[in-house]
Amino acid sequence: MSSSSSITTTLPLCTNKSLSSSFTTTNSSLLSKPSQLFLHGRRNQSFKVSCNANNVDKNPDAVDRRNVLLGLGGLYGAANLAPLASAAPIPPPDLKSCGTAHVKEGVDVIYSCCPPVPDDIDSVPYYKFPSMTKLRIRPPAHAADEEYVAKYQLATSRMRELDKDPFDPLGFKQQANIHCAYCNGAYKVGGKELQVHFSWLFFPFHRWYLYFYERILGSLINDPTFALPYWNWDHPKGMRIPPMFDREGSSLYDDKRNQNHRNGTIIDLGHFGKEVDTPQLQIMTNNLTLMYRQMVTNAPCPSQFFGAAYPLGSEPSPGQGTIENIPHTPVHIWTGDKPRQKNGEDMGNFYSAGLDPIFYCHHANVDRMWNEWKLIGGKRRDLTDKDWLNSEFFFYDENRNPYRVKVRDCLDSKKMGFDYAPMPTPWRNFKPIRKSSSGKVNTASIAPVSKVFPLAKLDRAISFSITRPASSRTTQEKNEQEEILTFNKIAYDDRNYVRFDVFLNVDKTVNADELDKAEFAGSYTSLPHVHGSNTNHVTSVTFRLAITELLEDIGLEDEDTIAVTLVPKAGGEEVSIESVEIKLEDC
Repeated sequence: MSSSSSITTTLPLCTNKSLSSSFTTTNSSLLSKPSQLFLHGRRNQSFKVSCNANNVDKNPDAVDRRNVLLGLGGLYGAANLAPLASAAPIPPPDLKSCGTAHVKEGVDVIYSCCPPVPDDIDSVPYYKFPSMTKLRIRPPAHAADEEYVAKYQLATSRMRELDKDPFDPLGFKQQANIHCAYCNGAYKVGGKELQVHFSWLFFPFHRWYLYFYERILGSLINDPTFALPYWNWDHPKGMRIPPMFDREGSSLYDDKRNQNHRNGTIIDLGHFGKEVDTPQLQIMTNNLTLMYRQMVTNAPCPSQFFGAAYPLGSEPSPGQGTIENIPHTPVHIWTGDKPRQKNGEDMGNFYSAGLDPIFYCHHANVDRMWNEWKLIGGKRRDLTDKDWLNSEFFFYDENRNPYRVKVRDCLDSKKMGFDYAPMPTPWRNFKPIRKSSSGKVNTASIAPVSKVFPLAKLDRAISFSITRPASSRTTQEKNEQEEILTFNKIAYDDRNYVRFDVFLNVDKTVNADELDKAEFAGSYTSLPHVHGSNTNHVTSVTFRLAITELLEDIGLEDEDTIAVTLVPKAGGEEVSIESVEIKLEDC
């Protein structure tokens, strides 16, 4: 089929498409191989607009550490963050020039991920929030009752039924294609591929995405109060696939999931393609430790949490924030079907992730972390850079009307009309206090950083000593500047999973399967992805870890030189690192 062919589709944009209330739940066959209607030849369809668009304090949980794991659910309970010179905000993508998306470099998605294009694309209005009388409250998925599950199943069934018209922007596949287009190279802005991951666009893009997806589901069952559930993987009771998504034959089920991770299997929030031979209690403990490090220790400042600046004209994927790194990406990998699907489909690859209904539940909890992070306090607040605030995206609303949206309008979820049902956050009180060893490592017996780097490959655990820019800093100095352990130019094959862990004040004999140790600093992870116009598959990134709190906890704040150990977990044989340094940066 010629790629120059064009399809013109006219749909009413001001009224909801009516569906029979007797429509029954669809099964997982709807997630089979995409229809030939989605081949590249029909990528340039035109979507005609037939009418004008209408504008429309939680306290930290005091939880006894001894009761966190067993008492709260037990085993089976129900980057490069350096500021860039200000340029301009990222504009909404040009739908008319939307092109082929890529599974990975050299492998194209076999169907078009591009949305239907409205005739008046140049005059698409900005979205205005409709009036509301009641907040939509997103519940924890593991605690949802059968009445809620039935509603959610019906709404998803009706969305799948809309796929009969492959160009209906409200259809399930078209909604999944949103993620594919924004994340797999279909769009270009400023002459460069647009990528909403690995930068400060990660949180706002996905918040807007879920906002419209949620409203569409509610409209399909005539319930404006319907809210998406969140996968509460940060709490022991939620550390498994929620039961509503694990019922075969349900519209919420996807057969392209790792079958070894069903039926109540405890999730590993640090998973990167390899199963760990670790007791379930230790996995849950590791999960809470990872959450504490990513939400508290490693994210004291906005730049660490949100990710690197990404103004117009800069290269895509400048650097991910803490939560995007872990647990966001490992949850994708753990859920995806890498054992049977070549590219980890569905959840294990960006282009296909939206084809699994659990994707939206997963990202609801990712979004919840944005709210929870700001509640921790300190300097944890939204970015104020105008290039971030004025960046824009494009979506269709529940009435099939096209809109532009700005980052600045999604900073307060309550103003958007939704909030999250409260659940305890036991990770807040899970600061690692158990040490691997007493005393301090003799740094004189470890090779200095200048002798270890550049490192050609991280195929085994390595240790090195490194000098700090300042020691014995005052409380005021620590509040003004964060101490950042910085790994410059980490290079690896972007087609592979990558993870390595970082420890301070230990040597390479450390037990890296037990992360609930005070010396554990954090991890670097990467999901296979398209990286700009890359043709040699090599990604080069900078990874930064905030270590001020960590140095205090392990008694190293007065030391001029400290020991660092890197432990590869996945893909290390192809990871090289040019240099490592410690910097002091404004928070």
